[in-house]
Amino acid sequence: MSSEDVPHVHKVGVPPKQKLFQEFKNTFKETFFSDDPLRSFQNQSRTRKCVLGLQAVFPILEWGRKYDLRKFRGDLIAGFTIASLCIPQDIGYAKLANLPPQYGLYSSFVPPLVYAFMGSSRDIAIGPVAVVSLLLGTLLQNEIDPIKNPNEYLRLAFTATFFAGVTQATLGILRLGFLIDFLSHAAIVGFMGGAAITIALQQLKGFLGINKFTKKSDIVSVMHSIFKAAPHGWNWQTIVIGVSFLSFLLFAKYIGKKNKKFFWVPAIAPLISVVLSTFFVYITHAEKQGVQIVRHIEKGINPPSVDKIYFSGEYVLKGLRVGVVAGMVALTEATAIGRTFASMKDYQLDGNKEMVALGTMNILGSMTSCYVATGSFSRSAVNYMAGCQTSVSNIVMSGVVFLTLEFITPLFKYTPNAILAAIIISAVIGLVDLQAAILIWKIDKFDFIACMGAFFGVVFVSVEIGLLIAVSISFAKILLQVTRPRTAILGKIPRTSVYRNIQQYPEALKVPGVLVVRVDSAIYFSNSNYVRERILRWLTDEEDNLKAASLPAIQYLIVEMSPVTDIDTSGIHALEELYRSLQKRSIQLVLANPGPVVIEKLHTSKFSNLIGEDKIFLTVSDAVSSCSPKLVEDV
Repeated sequence: MSSEDVPHVHKVGVPPKQKLFQEFKNTFKETFFSDDPLRSFQNQSRTRKCVLGLQAVFPILEWGRKYDLRKFRGDLIAGFTIASLCIPQDIGYAKLANLPPQYGLYSSFVPPLVYAFMGSSRDIAIGPVAVVSLLLGTLLQNEIDPIKNPNEYLRLAFTATFFAGVTQATLGILRLGFLIDFLSHAAIVGFMGGAAITIALQQLKGFLGINKFTKKSDIVSVMHSIFKAAPHGWNWQTIVIGVSFLSFLLFAKYIGKKNKKFFWVPAIAPLISVVLSTFFVYITHAEKQGVQIVRHIEKGINPPSVDKIYFSGEYVLKGLRVGVVAGMVALTEATAIGRTFASMKDYQLDGNKEMVALGTMNILGSMTSCYVATGSFSRSAVNYMAGCQTSVSNIVMSGVVFLTLEFITPLFKYTPNAILAAIIISAVIGLVDLQAAILIWKIDKFDFIACMGAFFGVVFVSVEIGLLIAVSISFAKILLQVTRPRTAILGKIPRTSVYRNIQQYPEALKVPGVLVVRVDSAIYFSNSNYVRERILRWLTDEEDNLKAASLPAIQYLIVEMSPVTDIDTSGIHALEELYRSLQKRSIQLVLANPGPVVIEKLHTSKFSNLIGEDKIFLTVSDAVSSCSPKLVEDV
């Protein structure tokens, strides 16, 4: 081949070296300010910057200027619709948290108002939710018995809510929202499904009219408690009420799913159920036949509770521990809901602003007799389908709850506990997402293990253990992917200069005398030894195969480094050891397409001098052509 026929080989460019401060600044900005939140402040007057600052904290000041009657009509209908759903749910969810029913209503009055001014989601509906209520109730009763010490329990609930808000707001202010992404989608699906089963089982106490019931939440203890009470503890009148209205609620949900025009049917069904069942109990005096009723809900709006929060003493740390866990779970649920509806309506959601808004509303909520509130998926879905335009729908809902607290709560006196149980059961059934679990199984078996681990942990042990398993398996997956990155042998696609994984492309051909290996991860201290050993194992296997087939031995080992986004000192030491091991075998190490960060570190460490500048190429094709030009033509 003449010199004119030799293709031009491009060398890998080395980026200009950055100053230490500039490099640190760029890394810090990309980590914590990747969305460039200060972009809108550039080249603005001081007055304009103040206005933009206020709008950043209170988004209502921005979209409120464009608010009109058409939008208000949509928000008004949506607000009334979600209010009809939230009022009966809130009374039931308060029971899940082992709190008097009015505290559920309190938590749908103040927090939605705060969120409406500070939140950036147009569709999310704020209030107590089943999973967080159960989690809070379970964790709090491990510290204080809600029956023996109701006042201390209530104070601890407010303390936990305060710290939940502080946790959420702190994550938002410090822009650490990426931390909640460590809980994988699969783990959330399993945790939510397990929590739904646990919540439904807990409701069997009210559904069957059982007086003595276990405080444990695992399925074995609950089922034992149910069957133990079967001979004399079940109340048939309660069961009739529960089964009748649960059937009605499920039928209403079916109608709503079947025809989207009837979205309002499942939304208003719980309130209709409460009204009808309360009227039935009142006229028949079924409470005298053993049907358990709500009896009393405090009238009036939220009393202040700042003086009830523990800021010192033994319960502070307990409140902090419970609050952090509840706050993180509430944040995860709200973020997932907000992102879902934002993508459906094609608008951007600022995750850090959301955290600050949720945190602020829970901090203020803890001072006004509320417990942890967050975004509710069922209510948000109804809000979306009812045609909400902005978070004014939360203000409308809050207004309806205010009127309920002021004037209507005495009417709930004869509401049977069975109907509240039926409402909660019908609400949480949707949290068991079988389709998502099946899809997870098809896509990623390790993800499925995380999903099932979280599910069975919640169902068979406890909510907190299930959450711990979910987090642990999520971290284990990250560690496994970091410490055991994928590697692949590449071959040449016929009639092209492209090299691809021979397992994905069986028609790809290996070049005689050359082994091309790709590393699909950054090379750090945690995986550097594994990467070196795995490459050498690929080489040993290939040499054994060539020897058995009496083919030419390997002369060049090319490492394709385009997926290697970064490398540290341990990674460079591993490459040096790999180079020395290959020298002993008379094999030349060649690198292809290292990125800017990697090539800079290879030059700084003098590794490029060790293997030779002429052994670092822009592409695998260039590397193979330079190593074995004649053999490449034959492939």
